[in-house]
Amino acid sequence: MLRLFTVIVLMFGLLAPAMAQEDTGNPRAETGGAQTLDDIMRRQAEQKVDDEFRRSETGDPEAAAPITAPLGTRGGQSISDLWRALRYDTADVSTQSRGPAATTLIQDGGMWWLKFREGPLLIYGAALLGGTLLLLALFYLIRGRIRIKGEKTGRTITRFSGVERFGHWLLASSFLILGVTGLISLFGRKVLIPAFGHEAFSMLAIGSKWIHNNVSWAFIVALVIIFVFWVAHNLPNRTDLVWLAKGGGIIGSGHPPAEKFNAGQKMIFWSVIILGASISASGLSLLFPFEFNMFGATFAKLNDWGVTGLIGSEPLPYPLSPQEEMQYAQLWHAIVSLILTAIILAHIYIGSIGMEGAFDAMGSGEVEEQWAREHHSLWVEEVQEAEVHQSKEA
Repeated sequence: MLRLFTVIVLMFGLLAPAMAQEDTGNPRAETGGAQTLDDIMRRQAEQKVDDEFRRSETGDPEAAAPITAPLGTRGGQSISDLWRALRYDTADVSTQSRGPAATTLIQDGGMWWLKFREGPLLIYGAALLGGTLLLLALFYLIRGRIRIKGEKTGRTITRFSGVERFGHWLLASSFLILGVTGLISLFGRKVLIPAFGHEAFSMLAIGSKWIHNNVSWAFIVALVIIFVFWVAHNLPNRTDLVWLAKGGGIIGSGHPPAEKFNAGQKMIFWSVIILGASISASGLSLLFPFEFNMFGATFAKLNDWGVTGLIGSEPLPYPLSPQEEMQYAQLWHAIVSLILTAIILAHIYIGSIGMEGAFDAMGSGEVEEQWAREHHSLWVEEVQEAEVHQSKEA
């Protein structure tokens, strides 16, 4: 009889784990509610993992023992419960600081940003700038400098006034300073720390940040100046289509007619205005992260309009914490800045070694008449007609 009872007990003991494994109602029954092997494998494959089982395991203060009972002073949360609540920003945190992000002690959603910033952003950013310089060098070797074909007249035409040149050089100089200091901040850890050490980079990084933040205001002011002075001359028209069809005289022979700004210069202008405004907006968001948020409200609108569904994507994250706002703003600021830098490199090339006589337009403001006729013939006609009209009135 004793042997029979022992056998029955052993059978139930062996069947109990199997019965628990067959419980499909709770996929974490085997682990006592913790993560499963499937969770671990999905996380290693960088796939989305449902972590609701952790978010909800933050303890229950109402379940605490009475204060007079043993362990009654320990509350209804274990140390693990408390850390999970801190991680998922559900803990009841008290602080003397009143900033919007003061109670967020662990920002759990930033690892994707860190990986992207340290990986693809640096790799593709360096490839974009390096590739642009390489293409410009190859173009110079193949095409050479674009020379003035006709005989120089010795006469000049005023192309830009002093105020226009001031706005241009304020924009150019501030952009170059912002570009250098921005690249130091973006690539410094990977490039400068191994070369010069942490202490030297620390001084350089602090100085670069101060310069970057303050020179940014000059860039914004200059952006407004050039927009006011040149927007009327940069509106697209049919002449631009002819200019583009003939390659602007850069590709092939002959220079198509153009007004004060040709189609290529108009594309540069609108790139600077649109991308520069976007860079300025994201920069303001970084300078004032709690007062000027761009992405949370934008993501909410796009989700409401169903834009993400049209492209087969999941809804964009909303609402965003102040830290997440800064992460998106930093990436946008860097990506758009890198694109605009590549465009400006091409602009600098054409305005310096790429084309004879081009630098004079922003250097002295006076250009050789023959250069003006070859590159901006319609504008020359307008200037001369205006001079004749003024002389008749006088």
